[in-house]
Amino acid sequence: MFVVAGPSGVGKGTVIRRLRELLPNLELSLSSTTRARRDTERDGVDYRFVTDGEFDRLIEEGAFLEWADIFGHHRSGTPAAPVAAARKAGKDVVLEIDVQGARQVRAQEPGAVLVFLAPPSVRELGRRLRSRGTESEDEIGRRLEVARAELGDEGRFDHVVVNDDVDRAAEEIAAIIEAR
Repeated sequence: MFVVAGPSGVGKGTVIRRLRELLPNLELSLSSTTRARRDTERDGVDYRFVTDGEFDRLIEEGAFLEWADIFGHHRSGTPAAPVAAARKAGKDVVLEIDVQGARQVRAQEPGAVLVFLAPPSVRELGRRLRSRGTESEDEIGRRLEVARAELGDEGRFDHVVVNDDVDRAAEEIAAIIEAR
């Protein structure tokens, strides 16, 4: 099990899409989320979009490997059953999650390989968040504040990869996976 985590806006989804082109047999865990779908996202492909009630039920059932409240706006989590099934079938699985989720995975799965995807700078992270056009300036400020704290957690990860170039970052993560 491989975890790619990092601050909001660092490019986790973009890097993982490229990573899966490099390693087509790599299984991507699909997160469940209560947030609204962005125009570019597809339910069942990018995320499983669920209601708050469905998410509550999944928590009560213990269905998540990890889950988190994201900036007080929505919740996201990794369903445990598909990850377990893929691993049982002998597949490598990658989770695309946030830093607090990575902490939960480490606690439950000590053998998981954690990769911290870092921005080249906080300034560049702010530029990326603004270019998405999905958050207000106040929300971007909150996300950058959280990102600064999360950058202090790099040392808790097995590897740190800087996303200064998508292809290079994906190739570096692919090399980490292939080495394991």
